[in-house]
Amino acid sequence: MSEDMTTDPGAEGTDDGALQDQLAEAAAQEMDAASAPAEFNELGGAAPPLNPAALSVLYDLSMPVAIELGRTSMSVQDILALGRGSVIQLDRLAGEPIDVFVGDRRFAEGEVVVVGEQFGVRITRVLSRAPIGPAEALA
Repeated sequence: MSEDMTTDPGAEGTDDGALQDQLAEAAAQEMDAASAPAEFNELGGAAPPLNPAALSVLYDLSMPVAIELGRTSMSVQDILALGRGSVIQLDRLAGEPIDVFVGDRRFAEGEVVVVGEQFGVRITRVLSRAPIGPAEALA
């Protein structure tokens, strides 16, 4: 191997003008494509059906479930005054359904029941799967 394989930028055979022409042509094609109106396919009316086999990989996933009896707002002074036997009044009436949250989404409503020596929740209504807005999530 006696040939020299190094490339000299000024050596014969390099055509900087041709390379610049190719780059300019590629840039012009990109500009034409960017200025052309976008074309979208028609969306179907309904979502594709869920494949139960595809969801089966999620069955063992553990998610936090929270039960909300009600809410209230208190001043720091009132909170510091709380002690054994204090009663905190909530924003819900007795007998009103409680909220069941899965993750951070309100999933269902229910009523408090006693199961043996523990509390439980009997689901009375599962909420729709439609996305909820931030106002409903805070309600």
